[in-house]
Amino acid sequence: MAATQNLSDSDQSSVSDQSASSRSGNRSIRVAEKERRKNEAEDPFVLALKYFSDVEAGTPVLGNDELEKNLVQVEKVAYSQGLPPEAVSIMLEFAMSLRMGTSPCVRVLKCLIPASVVPQEAVVRAVVWLSVGKMPISTQVLFIKWVLTVFDMIDAKDQLRAIYGFIFNFVTDENLCPFICHLLYLLTRKENGTDCLLFSSQGRQPFLLHLLSLYKVFCPELVTLSIPSRMKSGFRNHISPWQSALIAVQKRNGLQGASSMSLVTNKDKTNPRKRKHCHLEFPALIPALNKEAQSEQSSSRRMVPLVELHSFAQLLENMHRIELPAQMGSLLGSSLALQYLDCVQDESALLRLNFWLGYAFHEEFLFCGDGGPSQTSEEALQFLNKLLSAQHFLQEGFSSSEVFLYKFLNVWDGSLLRPQILGLLSNIPVVPSSRETLLFEPLMQLFFTSSLFFKVGFSFADTNRSNLLPLLFKVIRKKKCSSEKQRNKALENMTLSGFKDSVMELIHFVGRLASVGLQLEGCHCLLLSFVLDFYETVCDTFLKYGLPLIVMPPAGVFYPALFATDPVSVDRLAYIMHRYKVNLTSAKSQEKVTEQAFHISRQTFREFNHYVVIMVNCLWNSRMFYPGMGVQLGEELLLKSNVPQYGSSFDLVHHPAFMSYAVNFHQKCWPGKKDMDLNSIKHSKPWNWYLEYLFTQGYDGLKHFVQSNISWQLKADDGQVDAQRR
Repeated sequence: MAATQNLSDSDQSSVSDQSASSRSGNRSIRVAEKERRKNEAEDPFVLALKYFSDVEAGTPVLGNDELEKNLVQVEKVAYSQGLPPEAVSIMLEFAMSLRMGTSPCVRVLKCLIPASVVPQEAVVRAVVWLSVGKMPISTQVLFIKWVLTVFDMIDAKDQLRAIYGFIFNFVTDENLCPFICHLLYLLTRKENGTDCLLFSSQGRQPFLLHLLSLYKVFCPELVTLSIPSRMKSGFRNHISPWQSALIAVQKRNGLQGASSMSLVTNKDKTNPRKRKHCHLEFPALIPALNKEAQSEQSSSRRMVPLVELHSFAQLLENMHRIELPAQMGSLLGSSLALQYLDCVQDESALLRLNFWLGYAFHEEFLFCGDGGPSQTSEEALQFLNKLLSAQHFLQEGFSSSEVFLYKFLNVWDGSLLRPQILGLLSNIPVVPSSRETLLFEPLMQLFFTSSLFFKVGFSFADTNRSNLLPLLFKVIRKKKCSSEKQRNKALENMTLSGFKDSVMELIHFVGRLASVGLQLEGCHCLLLSFVLDFYETVCDTFLKYGLPLIVMPPAGVFYPALFATDPVSVDRLAYIMHRYKVNLTSAKSQEKVTEQAFHISRQTFREFNHYVVIMVNCLWNSRMFYPGMGVQLGEELLLKSNVPQYGSSFDLVHHPAFMSYAVNFHQKCWPGKKDMDLNSIKHSKPWNWYLEYLFTQGYDGLKHFVQSNISWQLKADDGQVDAQRR
């Protein structure tokens, strides 16, 4: 009993200690809370917000020192660290309700710099205030500009979309229409497509056409108006008073591109055409709806933000319930988002993404300044590399990239971000003849005024696929393997004939560049090598790529390769001519058995036969420079050259590219001879041995050409080789 009594006493003592400790803790909390409230009550910013929250309507502005003091305090906080959501709500309500008239309204709107997010309810209430009709039109325009600036910082969009029809009514206002169309463009969903019927009498302004293009994606049967496939930017980048302040606040607070305006920088007042590469990083994948808005939806209708998906299996399960992010540029930084674009072919998403890219291209790259360090910015480099990676994943380029290049090539110096610009060029589809000059003329000017290594990298090098070769043949490969719908989209409704003509013109264009480039660079072997790379692909357009087109190389490419001093170039030319024969033979045979085969012009056969005759007579029959051999020189000039047996100067024995092989072969066959007579190789069996010797050196192109185009036999009298074309 005594032990029990002692235990009870100890328990009571412990409980008493705990109670005392709890009372002490609660007292500390109350003291801290009281101190916090005292500090808040003394905080000038809190007092300023309380003033704007409680100020009565009709309070005079003139001579109101308290208004000025509190407004200066709010501006100080806004421009230094941004306004918290509660402050944005209070100040926006004060401004739009016009409690103190219109004079402080503009000043308040200009200092609404959010620190984090903008409450959706505050924006909705402000939009409703527009219908009161007391606010000047310039102030209404300023408010809509502010909404567009902070659109991606609004914490949710469901209530804004709920009043879509209310916002739509402001389209009839001539001054508000461009900005309302931009806001509607960002808010539009499929269920809003029927509103396009109200646009019948609004005209064809660019901003209206851009909104209609989105409606046409959702409800094509309702939009009967013809919309151009390529339009200028419909939503202009209006100078915003919040841009620089918002960027500064984001940097100071450590935010990364929360606002769409973080892509925009202030224009230099001394040089209005100068752009700086600031904040070109792709935005984070932020959902357009907040968690509270999503929880109100039923589970069956709940939209799933892309940021919540972590595997391709999850993407497939929620494919038709995907909620696109607030800022479309974030799609390019997510592999799952790219897979969504590739699988679903969501035209509205592509439309919005192209608009975002076009905006970034226009603001950050076009009309660059005087070559300062900003033009080689690491941000711009990363931006273009990620864009190229996305285009490589999708295996097609974006239309906004194509439009950007048509403009940028006219001001490009050929060195700024060269690999990335050439990479964008490689993703341009074959363009119709109406746009060929937009691409060819600036490329030609850059090519002819560039160095040798730039010519190689610019037009023919296959490094990183940044050249004109993929520009042509990636489209051809796509044509062979893609579906009919994808093919029609890639060719932009071009007919097969129009597509073939465009490809032919592109091949001729590269041929002209190659011919002049080889002349300017003295037939440099490096440039010639990449030119032959190009024609190794061109010669197989019919059999390998299924394109009904055969284009022969120009003389400015054929003769430099035939007379090259390196054997590899001659061997590759022989392989190219062999493949041309295989393609022509196959096309000719199909032309006889089917009516759908394309018709080969006689001019193509004449060009091929002419080249083959020249090669056979030059390399085999030793009849170079004879009449009718293509390359003709006067007899007197040939005699003055003092070259004995000039007709055999370029045969397989005396050709500068193969003479070292002929000398080595002669030494092995007749090691005891002191006098070297290379003509002895052409007699009897040594000729066959010499051919086998050349073929064993890896010159398979020459082997295929000889086997497919030449038949020969030995003459019984002198053992000379008599060659005939097959």
